[in-house]
Amino acid sequence: MKLFGTDGIRGTANEFPITPEIALRVGRAIARVLDAQKPGRHKVVIGKDTRLSGYMLETALTAGLVSEGARVLLTGPLPTPAVAHLTKSMACDAGIMLTASHNPFQDNGIKIFGPDGFKLGDELEESIESLVAGESLTQPVPGTAVGKAFRIDDAPGRYIEFAKNAVGPVDLHDMKIVIDCAHGAAYFVGPLILGELGAEVIKIGAAPDGSNINGNCGALHPEHAAQRVRETGADLGICLDGDADRLVLIDGEGSVIDGDRLLCLSALALQRQGKLEGDTLVATVMSNLGLKEALAKNGINLETTGVGDRLVLERMREKGYVVGGENSGHIIFARHATTGDGLMGALQIISEMKATGRSLADLANCMEIFPQKLVNISVLEKPPLEEIPGLTQLITEAETSMGDSGRILIRYSGTEKKIRVMVEARDAADVERWSRSLCELVSKEIGAA
Repeated sequence: MKLFGTDGIRGTANEFPITPEIALRVGRAIARVLDAQKPGRHKVVIGKDTRLSGYMLETALTAGLVSEGARVLLTGPLPTPAVAHLTKSMACDAGIMLTASHNPFQDNGIKIFGPDGFKLGDELEESIESLVAGESLTQPVPGTAVGKAFRIDDAPGRYIEFAKNAVGPVDLHDMKIVIDCAHGAAYFVGPLILGELGAEVIKIGAAPDGSNINGNCGALHPEHAAQRVRETGADLGICLDGDADRLVLIDGEGSVIDGDRLLCLSALALQRQGKLEGDTLVATVMSNLGLKEALAKNGINLETTGVGDRLVLERMREKGYVVGGENSGHIIFARHATTGDGLMGALQIISEMKATGRSLADLANCMEIFPQKLVNISVLEKPPLEEIPGLTQLITEAETSMGDSGRILIRYSGTEKKIRVMVEARDAADVERWSRSLCELVSKEIGAA
């Protein structure tokens, strides 16, 4: 039984593995794994985003945990980074976030954090999977040893104070800010944080009904916040996704600032403050070549990992780096958080605006975006790339032609029968030329009819 993917357990609600039956067994398995590490009565915090199916999963997980003797703390809707923070600050043995992040409302998922607020490692995930799939959960604890669940009413306030303290004293009384919460987990805390810091807040995407999360709003559709910024003359716009760990910003001119620009300006801000450990930013291979070039001009190194914020965070922890993320908008400030945090990222950047007196548009004008083309091709099979006739030779020819001014990234989808062909170069003509050649070759050799 395979439960865990690259970011916890995820799928369509009421279909395997996102069913109440599996969730109950996952709750029991988590309690068993915790007891194997350290016997005793364990404490687990559970948060969720605003999906209707969150009630189903929350109830089932809680039943599984308390049936094994655990104490469960229920926070209600809160951002993923808030649950990670509460896991550590409330001395819990584990934390669970129920979310499918930026996915549509019919999906849901289970993310698990360890007592340090970081996502569980592969070994513990495998232990949980083995227990869920096995027969050993048939022996429950005695009825006298079952646990209890509590509602934590001050959970939002705890996170609000944490987020404000992390950025330090910042006065936003002279700022007008649009925030699009994607009808998701930050619908309450997001506008409240900005308001408590003095900003005039214009909120959209802050009326969840259980099925409108990520629906034509938030970080996936920043054009709506951009329009409101232009209409209201706001200083900037903040766009979050369903669980508020992803950030896209809008400058005062109504232009969208994507994840790579946010990473670049964040690294430059920390460098200016003398806080950029190792003079290094960590990003994934999907980040634009323009990011590497802009950082190099400022004496900053770019280290890249495979796709996924988990891999970025692992590299940061391994080498002591303090900032990293993905071009999708996950930004990790390791001095303050154990995961991507859209609200904290926005506050850090606003703080830099205030400290330097520069607009967001000016700060974001820190890099040139190289032209890029990504093509998804349906395939009949997924042979190793080196076994596709002529592909290695063509890639070598393209990379030699473009030199340091271009690159090629070809990989299979992890969930679909598709291959992704990405070409990026300073010259748009090179992008079109090599993308066309590569796609024609791949389609001829392994493409679906």
